[in-house]
Amino acid sequence: MKEKEIVLLGSTGSIGTQALEVARLHNIKIKALSAGKNLELLVKQALEFSPEYVCIADESRYHDLKEALGGKGFKLLCGKEGLCETAALPCDTTVNAIVGMAGFAPTMSAINAGNGIALANKETLVVGGEIITRLVKEKGIRLLPIDSEHSAIFQSLMGSGENKPRKIILTASGGPFRGYTSERLRTVTKEQALKHPNWDMGAKITIDSATMMNKGLELIEAVWLFDVLPEQVEIVVHPQSILHSAVEFEDGSVIGQLGVPDMRIPIQLALTYPTRFPSCAKTLSLFDTALTFEKPDEKAFPCIGLARAALQKGGNMPCIMNRANELAVEMFLKDKIKFYEIPEKISFAMERVSYTKDISPEIIYNTETETESLMRQ
Repeated sequence: MKEKEIVLLGSTGSIGTQALEVARLHNIKIKALSAGKNLELLVKQALEFSPEYVCIADESRYHDLKEALGGKGFKLLCGKEGLCETAALPCDTTVNAIVGMAGFAPTMSAINAGNGIALANKETLVVGGEIITRLVKEKGIRLLPIDSEHSAIFQSLMGSGENKPRKIILTASGGPFRGYTSERLRTVTKEQALKHPNWDMGAKITIDSATMMNKGLELIEAVWLFDVLPEQVEIVVHPQSILHSAVEFEDGSVIGQLGVPDMRIPIQLALTYPTRFPSCAKTLSLFDTALTFEKPDEKAFPCIGLARAALQKGGNMPCIMNRANELAVEMFLKDKIKFYEIPEKISFAMERVSYTKDISPEIIYNTETETESLMRQ
C-alpha cells in the first residue's frame, strides 16, 4: 500500500486508540493527533507516533502539554481554533473520532481544506447533514463512515451502480436493557447501563446504546449518507451484533456485511479503502452463534421515536435533540437524573428551544447554546 498520511482527531478515545492500532499495523503515517482532555495518553501517543502536530482541545491543559512536549519538535495547538486548524492540515484523510457536537466544526474545516473524511462522529451529520453532504459534493471529496453499521451499508452498496436501495436494514444490538419494560427501566443503574453486551465503547455512546438513542442518531446519519428517505430505513434488533447492517434492493435481494463485533474492521477499511488488508480482528465462525432478529420496543425506548420526529421536522430540530441528549447523558453519568429521565429531558428541549426550518453553521451554534442554557436551568 502506498503510504497514507492521516490526521486523527480524538486519538485518546475508543475509536482513536483503535485507529492507532490499525495505523501501527499498516505503517500509516500520523501527521497530527488531537485529544479533548486526556493529556497523559496524548503525550504517550505523540512520543510513539511522532506526528508533526499535537493539539489539546482543553485550553486549560495547554501549559501542561508544553511542559511535556515543548522543545521536542512538535507543533502544539489548543482549543477549538487549534482543533479546526489541525483538522484542515493537508493529508490523505482526516479521521474524526471526536465525541459529540464538538466534532461538527472540525469536519467542516477538513472538508473546506479538501481532505478526505473518515467519520466516526455521527453528530456531524445529525446536526448538519444537509450542510455537510452539500459541501462534500461541492468539494468532490470522499466521506467514508467508520460506524460499523454505516460501514456495513457502504460495503453492501459497493458495485450496485445505478441500482438504488429499496430499504436499508439498520441493525441494533438492543443494548444492555433489551427486553426490559418501561417499568423495569425506571430502576436501572448507571453501572448496568455502562455494561454493553457486545461492544467496548466510550461512556457516552454506551449510554446512547442503552437508551437506543444511538440507533436514532444512526437513522438520521444513514438518511444523509445514503440519500434515502427516513421511511426507507428499518431498525432491526440483532442481539449478536454479527450482521452489522444490510441493504434490500428492488429485486428483493438483501446484501449485508457480517463480521465479529470489532471496530478495527470498519476503521481499517475507512483508512485503507479501496484496498482490503489483513486485520488483527478475529475471523467470524458461523458455527459459533445463531443469528436472531426482532423489532425494537419503541414504547420502552422512546428515543428512537424522538429521533424520527426530529428528522421529520428538519431544520434545527435534530440539533436540539442531539444537544439535549448529550446534556441528558452527562447529567445521568453525574447521577443528577435517572435513566428513564433521559428521553424526558430530550422531549422537554424539543418542545421549548426555538425552532427554525433554516439551517446554517451559525444557526447550529446558536441552537447548541440555547439548548444548553435551557437544560442547565
